[in-house]
Amino acid sequence: MTKEQYFSREHPRYIPVPNWDIHYEWPSKSALRNLIFHKKTNGFDKVVVKVGKRVLINEAAFFEWVANQGKGV
Repeated sequence: MTKEQYFSREHPRYIPVPNWDIHYEWPSKSALRNLIFHKKTNGFDKVVVKVGKRVLINEAAFFEWVANQGKGV
């Protein structure tokens, strides 16, 4: 099983906000925190998962959210 096959909708990868920049250049951690702060109004609540005090980003949901921006979804 390849990495891409494992990290699918069935097994999404959750990335902690402090580690986001290890995987991706955009958005910055501060921009990500701003999106999280306004998650109820911008639809980012579908991307964020909170486990205890840790805030995790569902990688697949993030890119789906990005793709739907500006489409009125």
